Amino acid sequence: MKYYTFLLLVCFSSLIFAQQDSVEDTDMLAVRLNEHISQSKLDSGRGDYYNALDNLNKAKEIAEKIKDKKSEGIIHTKIARVQYIIGKTDKANISLNTAMQIQRENDDYTNLAVSFNIKGVIHNTKEEYENALEYYKSAKNLSEQEGLEEYISEVTLNQAKAYIGLQQFEEAKSALEKTIIITKKYDQHRRLSSALIESGKVSSALNNNDLALSQVKDGLSIAKAHKIDENINEAYLTLSDIHEKRGDYKSSLNYVNQHIKLSDSILNVKRKNLKPGVSALYINKYKDDQNAQLQLQIDEVKADSNFTRITTILSIALITILSLLTLSLYKNNNIRLKTNNMLHKKNDELIVAKEKAELASKTKANFLSTVTHELRTPLYAVTGLTNMLLDEKPKEHQIPHLKSLKFSGDYLLTFINDILQINKIEANKVELDPEVFNLKSKIENVISALSNSAKDNGTKLHIDYEAGLPESYNGDQLKISQILINLLGNAIKFTKDGDIWVRAYKIDQKDKTYSLRFEIEDNGIGITKEKQDHMFESFSQGSVQINRKYGGTGLGLSIVKGLIQILKGKIYLKSELGKGTTFFFEIPLEKAEEVTTPKVVEVKQSNKMGDLDLSEVKILVVEDNKINQMITKKILNKMGLNCDVVDNGEAAVEQVKSTNYNIVLMDIHMPGISGLEATKIIRTFDKDLTIFALTAVTLEDKMHEFGEAGFNDIISKPFKQEDFESKLYDVLSGKEVVSSFF
Repeated sequence: MKYYTFLLLVCFSSLIFAQQDSVEDTDMLAVRLNEHISQSKLDSGRGDYYNALDNLNKAKEIAEKIKDKKSEGIIHTKIARVQYIIGKTDKANISLNTAMQIQRENDDYTNLAVSFNIKGVIHNTKEEYENALEYYKSAKNLSEQEGLEEYISEVTLNQAKAYIGLQQFEEAKSALEKTIIITKKYDQHRRLSSALIESGKVSSALNNNDLALSQVKDGLSIAKAHKIDENINEAYLTLSDIHEKRGDYKSSLNYVNQHIKLSDSILNVKRKNLKPGVSALYINKYKDDQNAQLQLQIDEVKADSNFTRITTILSIALITILSLLTLSLYKNNNIRLKTNNMLHKKNDELIVAKEKAELASKTKANFLSTVTHELRTPLYAVTGLTNMLLDEKPKEHQIPHLKSLKFSGDYLLTFINDILQINKIEANKVELDPEVFNLKSKIENVISALSNSAKDNGTKLHIDYEAGLPESYNGDQLKISQILINLLGNAIKFTKDGDIWVRAYKIDQKDKTYSLRFEIEDNGIGITKEKQDHMFESFSQGSVQINRKYGGTGLGLSIVKGLIQILKGKIYLKSELGKGTTFFFEIPLEKAEEVTTPKVVEVKQSNKMGDLDLSEVKILVVEDNKINQMITKKILNKMGLNCDVVDNGEAAVEQVKSTNYNIVLMDIHMPGISGLEATKIIRTFDKDLTIFALTAVTLEDKMHEFGEAGFNDIISKPFKQEDFESKLYDVLSGKEVVSSFF
């Protein structure tokens, strides 16, 4: 009996000690779990996200082992946050869904609110703003329910960013006001700084730029005081945008440079924290001197001004414009090439920079649009005055100088148009416009249009259109024409006393879709092997010597490649130095029913103004630039027309009310109300008056605005005088104006 009692005591004691050991093991594991979580927080703070992820995964394994469901849910949320930061969005969504499921099962509404907020951030990054707002709303409701006022400021800040994405600025303003109140109450410097910067964006969007500057500067001051580099960087970029909108390009450039410098510093710090073997995706903000505001300030030019002085002024202005624009675009292109080379070398993605990259692209597009507009305005003066001087019987020794100036003006206009097209292609703003057309006739027309240039070079053009190949297709014939003109023009430029062949033939067919290959072959100077790989990059023409000898902007092939990619095709070349070059491009085209394309008969426009009675014709010119006023007035006088001139939109409205005009030539950018606003006002009381937009803006992007404002058509500055005369003649002779808007 004593023996059995002894055995029972031994077993009971062992059980107690085992339970104590189990409790001690659990406590130790819980300590290790918290250590891993703390270490992951430190890793994240210094940008070492991969080590942070390792520590969180170890913490998750411990939580699962000790069945700590609450910690398990929290860790899944933290893992999702890190996965989102390093660009693994799909995995982040999986981790969040797991976290939310665990948190719902355990009624952990506090951490469920955090998960909802992160889910909203992921949707926001994808520009799914409506979905993001739904999650933010849920996060905010749970935070209020659980009394988490301190956390609500992060949610309302994120709500504001989503509203800004939707351009619902009043809602964003309200959310930011709530954020600022809470952040000030709890001394949340990072969120307060960010909220003030976002408030500046909203105020700028609501056209209150003075308030916007004040808010962003306050946010910047807080960020600097607490060394919050990301907010400092965002403030620099926002201040640059606001100053650009105000027209203060010098300040805008200064803040952009500070933004670029700090961006590099932040990225360098994060590079140092990468563990061996892990690389990152770094997308640079464009680094370019953005000297955007060039303005010719010639207050008054008289018809009998000294010829040499005018020519000198125009030459200096033109050289300055060309130099600045070329330098700006060349630097921008070099940065893009360096970025592309860096992207090829990097394999893993460390920092998700999608929003900043899109912002950089948008800012670059706005910058180029602004610069080119500002260049077109003085260019109108250069070309206009040059044409006037050529018409005023200059001395024989002056004619070559004027013709050189005219050539330079035309070259710069081509350069600007090429830049705008590349900008549109890179910003994905080029849309397809398919229509039924005759491909063979299209090729023949292009060859015909360039035949004179070929004759000047002593070069023969040949066409080889495959026998039996259908001629009618449904496609974007304008883009195909532009591709052919660029490639054939290049071939002519580099081929003297030779031959050029243009070929088109089928390489594949699926139902009505034909895969066609086009060849443009020449026996000209050819291209070296080392240069061939770079021929489709901007500013690439083989060599500096070739550039100088043959001319050109070096942008044509870059445009061609972009257009072919839009048409879902590809382009390549083969060449041998001294023996010639062949460009091949392949595009899919859908066969259409046969169409007959009438031959286009070129009709030379004769000066018909003399056939009209112009004595009662009244034209109003609305233009704020003094030299442009003088040029337009002189062109009209030369055509036998008289005009009144006003220099702002308000005066134009009053003038139209008091005088019956036949035509109004309306500039767009003017002090006070713009030409668009002035035209809208005029249309409220006069719907029949012919109003032309006489403008230097980018037509493709603004076309719908002109139509909605009530313009009849557009005359783009600098314009071709024969086109200008033709449009005025059509109106004055009673012909219906065929609008460019439809």
